[in-house]
Amino acid sequence: MKTYLLLWYSSDGGMPSEVNRSLMSLGFKPVQGAYDYVYEWSDNVDLDDILRFGDKIQMTLKGTGVMFKTETVNGKNQ
Repeated sequence: MKTYLLLWYSSDGGMPSEVNRSLMSLGFKPVQGAYDYVYEWSDNVDLDDILRFGDKIQMTLKGTGVMFKTETVNGKNQ
């Protein structure tokens, strides 16, 4: 499984380099393309795991002015 992350920055918010460091500490890797970051799960995950990870992302980005979107898919076809 992979979780893709798309970010929208505010000019009044946190610096992209700081946001990058915070997201990489969660295990995200920057990518080029339709999404900004990807997180590769090591094991099969269920919906509760994905939701808890979404909570961590939200807590990490809180106060930065960054909005985000996640999409978790079966990584075998990606």
